[in-house]
Amino acid sequence: MAMRQILPVLAVLAMGMSLASAGEEPAVVSHVKVVSDKVEDLAGFEAWKKAVIKEGMTDEQKVLAAWEATVRFRHHDSNPDEFLGLGDSGTLDAFKLFNVYGYCRGNAAQPAFQQLVRQLGYETRAWTVNRWGVVEAKYGGAWHMFDPGTISYFRNADGSVASVEDLCKAAADWYAKNPGFLGNDAKIKEFQAKPGWKNGPALFASCPTYDDRGNFPLNYFGWFTAMILYDGANKTPFLYEEASSQGYALNIQLRKGERLIRRWGNQGLHVTASSGGQVECLKLNSGQGALYYTPKMGDLANGRVGNGTLEYTVPLGDPGVLGAFLSAQNLAWKAQDHAPGALHAKDPAQPAEFILRMPSGYVYLTGELTFEALAGDGGAVTVAYSDNHGRSWKELAKAAASGPQKIDLTPLVLRRYDYRLKFTLSGKGAGLDALKLTHDLQHSQRALPALGPGENKIAFSAGPQEGTIGIEGAGLKFKDKQVTYEDYGAVLTGMKKDAMEQWGTWVPEGASADATFPVETPGDLTRIRFGCNYRAGQKGERWDLQVSFDEGKTFKTVGSAEGPTRQSAAWVTCSEIPAGTRKALVRFAGAGRGNLVIFRYRIDADYAEPRGGFAPVKITYAWEEGGQPKEDVHVARAAEETYAIACGQKPVLKSITLERAD
Repeated sequence: MAMRQILPVLAVLAMGMSLASAGEEPAVVSHVKVVSDKVEDLAGFEAWKKAVIKEGMTDEQKVLAAWEATVRFRHHDSNPDEFLGLGDSGTLDAFKLFNVYGYCRGNAAQPAFQQLVRQLGYETRAWTVNRWGVVEAKYGGAWHMFDPGTISYFRNADGSVASVEDLCKAAADWYAKNPGFLGNDAKIKEFQAKPGWKNGPALFASCPTYDDRGNFPLNYFGWFTAMILYDGANKTPFLYEEASSQGYALNIQLRKGERLIRRWGNQGLHVTASSGGQVECLKLNSGQGALYYTPKMGDLANGRVGNGTLEYTVPLGDPGVLGAFLSAQNLAWKAQDHAPGALHAKDPAQPAEFILRMPSGYVYLTGELTFEALAGDGGAVTVAYSDNHGRSWKELAKAAASGPQKIDLTPLVLRRYDYRLKFTLSGKGAGLDALKLTHDLQHSQRALPALGPGENKIAFSAGPQEGTIGIEGAGLKFKDKQVTYEDYGAVLTGMKKDAMEQWGTWVPEGASADATFPVETPGDLTRIRFGCNYRAGQKGERWDLQVSFDEGKTFKTVGSAEGPTRQSAAWVTCSEIPAGTRKALVRFAGAGRGNLVIFRYRIDADYAEPRGGFAPVKITYAWEEGGQPKEDVHVARAAEETYAIACGQKPVLKSITLERAD
């Protein structure tokens, strides 16, 4: 056991206070976090901002913090496609990229950085320079270019970060004085080596991330890349923003019998494997190959791609298990009436039913359901599946005989973050004696709370006790791979059908159109976060972002996605919700002149968990030192707690496991 010092928090803060009734055991603990002092908190924007943005920082320092986060927690590799939209990489949200994947191409890195900067309150714009995207942030009355894709930015002679215009001018001036180089990529690459990149334009020699050879930290790119990007030989730079999304947050929730294992390693699984995708960094160690540069940026992980496991052995014999279900009807357990079956019908003459929800902060790769069915005389156990929040169900199995059952959920849950199972116990003697779900997940190793040599300070927290219902559907083009907006019950009026079917985009047929989504949560709504990546090409064109809490009789406009813009994004939060509300309508209402599009959208409805509260959580770290296995087990008994783990030498990290300790 590693040496540690427990620093108890004297009081349970409001964020962790139980929502369960007095004397009632919490069914779920929400927003469970373990953060080490070696890796900042990346659960969501506010958590990251609190960890990184400090009082007294300049505008440039804040923007650089966003750039550095994108650089550290994103590696240049293939895009992990979730098939959610046109050109979709599945990594268009910064915090999904950081937590779930940790790798993507430049076209996903740029909107992630742009998201952070915008959420910090700064204006941004994106350029295409020779088929490559870069982002500028505006502060101090001027534009400044930061490129997380190539891991570069440049400083003018006065020390300010250069703009795209500054770089294009410097390149043009140099090419004018050095004929024969413009448009000749081979010659530019030769120049970098001999006579050397420091002999080119002074501005292009000012990047602080160069190595001695003039390469950026990722060796795909270097001085020659910048000289080609900003030379204007192929096409003059133009404003163009990549598709984006926003709203993901890492919310780890734990019920009794539920265990999340996150690993600093993988079994070769990744989200695009089934569609033939390849991930270069899958088997690479940090500090080797394409990941050679990451330790210099604070990377303590073994690699980049992690495969975790989510297990839920449902405690059917525990009366408190009913509170962990979304709904339960006519159920009893053996300890209550001594009838056969750990869980069975209270009234055998009537069917019994319960719905189990399986939300995950990490993307599902595989799934397996096992259960021990009791059928009795003419009885049966029926299992149905839903991935659209219970709007529709697909029957998976009907066990008409007693015995163990196994169902492969992988084809259903791949690329999902949430699903539901409905169990119906019908007929005399129908019941369940065991029920277990097992999933392989994908997560980034880089974002995990790593340990280093010496003392490691660990911060545990739980709360607020909230869950989230998320809606981010694909277009009809990907209906065989993803949940679509139709599956979520959206009603679209005045949209071009061919655009929806072919590209998954919403394009109005005339001057107005709208898309309305029904939202329903298991507990009282606390806020609705939503928005879109859109086009409003002319002045006066816009998408109004609206909510209704009276079944559509009236709508309130929370914000607008306005033009003129070729492509931009708008995200809003509605927190003014009538008490006790669990249903709402969210509407995107377009008003335009023929140049309106929605490329991506997302809706996140946060709600108070009806049986949420704090319960002790067990945290188990496993690692090796000098080839010897080490383990630290800590039980957090307060909603906020800090302790320390000491490592005698550089640890080889293995896993961190979270589970209920009560």
